[in-house]
Amino acid sequence: MSYQAQNFLSPHHDGSDLYVSNSAPHIGDHIELKVRVPLGDKATKIWVRLFHDGEPRTFELKKGRANSVETWWSVSVEIINPVTHYRFLLVDKGTYRWLNGEGVFNRDVVDREDFQVIAKPRYPEWIKRAIFYQIFPDRFAKSEIKRDLPSWAVPKEWNSLPTGRGPDVSTEFYGGDFEGIQQHLSHLEELGVNAIYFTPFFPARSAHRYDASSFEHVDPLLGGDDAFFAFSKVAHEKGFRIMGDLTSNHCGLGHEWIQTALKNPDAKERDFFYWDKAIRHGYVGWWGVASLPKLNYSSPLLQEKMYAGAHSIVKKWLKPPFSNDGWRIDVGNMTGRHGTQDFNQQVTRGIRNAMDETNPDAWLVAENADHSPSDLDGFGWHGTMNYVGFARPVWGWLSKSARFADNFMGLPTPIPTFPGESMVEMMRAFAAGIPWRSFTASMLLLDSHDTARFRTVTGRDRARHIAGATMLLSYPGVPSIFAGDEIGLEGEWGEDSRRTIDWDHPKKWDQELFAEFKKLIAVRKESEALCNGGIRWVDVKPNSIAFLRESQKESVLVFVARSAGRYQLNLKPYGYTFKKTLYGPEANGQSLSITAKGAMSGIWRVK
Repeated sequence: MSYQAQNFLSPHHDGSDLYVSNSAPHIGDHIELKVRVPLGDKATKIWVRLFHDGEPRTFELKKGRANSVETWWSVSVEIINPVTHYRFLLVDKGTYRWLNGEGVFNRDVVDREDFQVIAKPRYPEWIKRAIFYQIFPDRFAKSEIKRDLPSWAVPKEWNSLPTGRGPDVSTEFYGGDFEGIQQHLSHLEELGVNAIYFTPFFPARSAHRYDASSFEHVDPLLGGDDAFFAFSKVAHEKGFRIMGDLTSNHCGLGHEWIQTALKNPDAKERDFFYWDKAIRHGYVGWWGVASLPKLNYSSPLLQEKMYAGAHSIVKKWLKPPFSNDGWRIDVGNMTGRHGTQDFNQQVTRGIRNAMDETNPDAWLVAENADHSPSDLDGFGWHGTMNYVGFARPVWGWLSKSARFADNFMGLPTPIPTFPGESMVEMMRAFAAGIPWRSFTASMLLLDSHDTARFRTVTGRDRARHIAGATMLLSYPGVPSIFAGDEIGLEGEWGEDSRRTIDWDHPKKWDQELFAEFKKLIAVRKESEALCNGGIRWVDVKPNSIAFLRESQKESVLVFVARSAGRYQLNLKPYGYTFKKTLYGPEANGQSLSITAKGAMSGIWRVK
């Protein structure tokens, strides 16, 4: 489907509460599904097509309330299976169209992009209003406490840049710790974020700590368990949620499991790993790296220790005194998969069940660099880090620098330049075919500790950076800001982006950018539509996009342009009038006309 020819004023349905009466039903419940149809559409009848026990069934929708611009149709259906796939048949005179998760088609479609309802308790409600701040513990802030460094650490001055490449890239040590983080919580409060995602804080042999030597304690270099307890208590009292980072796919070479297995061929821990004499070091490492032994989930004992047991790692950190509010799972798409073995779904659901048993209010999000819809079926991860359906298309649309771009988020190619139509097409393709709940429970990000900084991607264009931040804080999902983005930190690739914050010289920060981030975060937190609403695309052109976020209580229009120009929008076909400017230029009436000198954005309450 080409969005250059797409008519956005067309029948619409999504998984939000305007269209689905209950997104987390029980087996046997009846739910109401609705479709809004614009005035003048050709549909004379509408049917929902769904599966009951694998058999396709159809049920006719009835016309409901109408106004001068649209008519609502609805149908009640029974939920008899854990997953209900459905789409709508729009019957015209002599022909028909299909409405599914990707849009309206005047041809037959396959089931892959059907809408889905999941008969499983919904995700934690708090994530709807959460705005995360990602902290790489070694680089955010350090206290004055002096600690003895291990032999692997290469000490660095706090305000010096990471080398970024070379043999010391993973061992450059800046000395950030939980005491330092606690001392700077006021910065997070001023910014307005209310949740913190930490990359790993377990003991390890590297600064990134993805090579855990233990999953049982906080790294003493970060202050150890006591420092984390103190930080967690203060942060929770201030209203912050805290999420940890777990490598379910591998451990580090320093971990007692692999060390015991290497020393004793008869040890039970031998079953935790894959052994191969053809490999120089004798075991399988993640991506062949010897320091990251890959875990083998054919071992029931490993399952017990990692997630299933009463005192498992997954459960332990969700309980007091640690009291974490969720887990981010590193390389979740690779966990449990090796050669002909595939334990991924078993592990995924096992971790989810362990969390539901221990703390049903905890959030489970996985890193999944390349999207596989089966990984987001609603029964394992609540959501994914949305690189594919958000970060990458936004990079392609707002990128303004190619001098460093020899790697487009893992691809051996420079960052492409996308028109708005291509960006939106990819964003809609990602959302189609997975449950709405998995879509909205996924983490939104412009960058992370594994990528270039968005500031660098935009060629240091503050206006484009703010445009990207507007999308981050207005699009469906859970926004996450990599520490330092809000003040303009740069970086050309992952290691280069792991820079420290210069707390001694805040005048060097991009204070104008910081101010705009604060405004946008406040809008996001206070807007019912941005936290709970569906999404309808209103206008998509090469250099500008506009979409509506609509809920039962509020409707909001979001507009973003990437370059200078004259832009116009007409809300009359949608029956809306501008009522209040939440961010950006003032607007009134039913039309918007803006002359932009560069990238710009706006958010308005409409009614």
